[in-house]
Amino acid sequence: MKIYLVGGAVRDKLLGYPSDENDWVVVGASPKQMLDLKYTPVGKDFPVFLHPKTHEEYALARIERKTGQGYKGFACDVSTTVTLEEDLSRRDLTINAIAESDEGELTDPFNGRSDIDKRLLRHVSPAFSEDPVRILRLARFAARYHHLGFTIAEETQTLITNMVANGEASHLVPERVWKEFSRALSERSPEVFITTLQSCGALKVIFPQLDALFTIANPNGDSSNTDNSNTLGQLALQYLQQACQTSEQVHIRCACLIFAISLTDTKKSADVKALCEALRVPNEVSELSILLAQHADTILRTTTLNPEEVLNLLQRVDAFRRAPRFEDLLLCCEALTKELTSPLTTEPSQAKQSQLLLQCLQAALAVDVQSLVASGLKGAEIGKALFGKRIDIITEQIKALTGN
Repeated sequence: MKIYLVGGAVRDKLLGYPSDENDWVVVGASPKQMLDLKYTPVGKDFPVFLHPKTHEEYALARIERKTGQGYKGFACDVSTTVTLEEDLSRRDLTINAIAESDEGELTDPFNGRSDIDKRLLRHVSPAFSEDPVRILRLARFAARYHHLGFTIAEETQTLITNMVANGEASHLVPERVWKEFSRALSERSPEVFITTLQSCGALKVIFPQLDALFTIANPNGDSSNTDNSNTLGQLALQYLQQACQTSEQVHIRCACLIFAISLTDTKKSADVKALCEALRVPNEVSELSILLAQHADTILRTTTLNPEEVLNLLQRVDAFRRAPRFEDLLLCCEALTKELTSPLTTEPSQAKQSQLLLQCLQAALAVDVQSLVASGLKGAEIGKALFGKRIDIITEQIKALTGN
């Protein structure tokens, strides 16, 4: 029985890149031996165990055989005769197929260290094409290491393009797509995840609403551009980059990326909603994305709103009950207007407009409903009086903050 550190921890150590996860492969052990050593089994498709003290994952060395379509169509052999080299051969990229022994000795049968030096993302073997999830993982690694100069090897680019053409991407399930997409949104250059999927045709399969934007001209863009960059798709990538400069939160970044879908001729949130449903994204993401598509135009012209319009906005977005979500919505609007090149840039700055709306909200929340009840009002009278008092206090806030 021999244990090796593998995958991302070894790769990032060689890169000098921060890593907070250790993955281990165990060669020459059986599931019974792992149980006898008090490891806890957690793997469903193949034996993976948690260390009794560190709770890190230890996987038995395995080889795989393709038995069907999609990423679940595999049969695994985890016998004690499987070698370390055989286990490494089933991995996706050469930079992930390096193992380190307890003594610090590296096993690198596929020249991963050389590809790290060359800044290349290269597949280990043709078996890469058997698992469509690897397209997503490749795109995510391209996003993670883009700032270090990594590019996709030409032969690997050809391989993933052929995979999509052969229909492998159509076997990706929404839950797995969102898992990789959300992780990519946390990376330093998440826009590269999108462009990588677009370059091989996978974006059209898994994000059709987003892919379609690259064929629609940006009506507010620079019409002098003749390099096909003046599209709503490019605008979506710009919004994502602006969001990355504004927040590290995935739901903020995702909402800003897909906001451009609502800028099509119909100017509706239906396609945004459809994309969120297709991906089965968490409610936090879908709610914020749909609200941004529906109300960004209004929020971006806050200073032109009268007190009643401000109150109506706060009510429509449920700001009185969901204040933190409303703050996220305002943060998205700040991200959309972060760059002067954005067609939605307004004056004064969106940050100041967000401050105005938040102060109006806080002032309106301070209206004492119980005092209205104590005054003898009942039923609809309470709601009418509450609306009136909130209008009065919002009017005062607007005058104090804008002088108007």
